[in-house]
Amino acid sequence: MPPLPLKQTLRIALVGDFNPAVIAHQAIPLALDNAAEYVGVTADYDWLSTPDVTSQEDLVGYDAIWCVPASPYQNEDGAFLAIRFARENQIPFLGTCGGFQHAVIEYARNVIGWHDAGHAETDSEGRLVIAPLSCSLVEKSDAIKLKPGSIIAEAYGRTQIEEGYHCNYGIADSFADQIRKSQLQVTGWDNQGEIRAVELSGHPFFVGTLFQHERNALKNRPAPLVEALLKAAQR
Repeated sequence: MPPLPLKQTLRIALVGDFNPAVIAHQAIPLALDNAAEYVGVTADYDWLSTPDVTSQEDLVGYDAIWCVPASPYQNEDGAFLAIRFARENQIPFLGTCGGFQHAVIEYARNVIGWHDAGHAETDSEGRLVIAPLSCSLVEKSDAIKLKPGSIIAEAYGRTQIEEGYHCNYGIADSFADQIRKSQLQVTGWDNQGEIRAVELSGHPFFVGTLFQHERNALKNRPAPLVEALLKAAQR
């Protein structure tokens, strides 16, 4: 049987609570438009506020799901539902900043079995797998090493990059060893070895980054991971 033709029109769900004052939210539509032009597709995107994501039916029909920055979310359960839907149904998924953090929590809860896994920004009890960073990364840039052969390294075409952040929270040291033994593989880290990107083995495209690579679009620079997301969604 010949392979199915690649899709030319893609539907992308942007899961998060849109705020025009958030720089990443300003950048995401531009990053998608630029990536769509580069890939040669039409990318239609819908902002899905987290209170509006209440069942899997809200996510059916999308070719990719992007859990966007700016947490805490109004309804974290909506974010977790979207992440789990993408993970279990092999739907291309991208999580940046808050999306990365919540993807890690969802995996901890529903795959590793840490049902009390939580986020230090909003939770005071349970195992806080997302904890304050030793140094704030709000409006800072830093070098990142990428795992050779990973999706993210292939997207960038190299194994050393520098990207910008807007966050105060990352993967807790107490959970880092659990991640390294799981299928949620560490594929990006800073010069101190702190985890900055993950990918899910066995999934066609499930990538999370603590850094906000989409903001490159505001500087007329490509966002390679957004391009890679659209290419994955085509298939």
